[in-house]
Amino acid sequence: MRKLLFYVFTLIGLVSCEELIEVADISNKTVTVLAPKNEIILQSGAIVFTWDGLEDAESYRLQIATPSFESAQQIVKDTTLTTTSFSTTLSFKNYQWRIRAENSGYQTNYTINSFSIEE
Repeated sequence: MRKLLFYVFTLIGLVSCEELIEVADISNKTVTVLAPKNEIILQSGAIVFTWDGLEDAESYRLQIATPSFESAQQIVKDTTLTTTSFSTTLSFKNYQWRIRAENSGYQTNYTINSFSIEE
């Protein structure tokens, strides 16, 4: 009888743990960018990147390239964040930045925006 109870409780425990471990699929969701918006021209080298948080995201992958990801001369930043903003100083150039949400099982597609910093 003890063996049977052991197996029953073990099975219940495994089923319960499986439900707790299930990760939400965020792959069809999109991160909404707040700033800098696409094709904006900025006058300062100090930039704050912001976006709306995505439910079930554990972190965000932010990348910045110059002049674009298709013809990148340099990947300026490549970082993983748990917040919904990132601040950095950039020189006067054309840039493209992208952001995606991630969790332990899934990731969204990148949301991509271009911007320029001029003197």
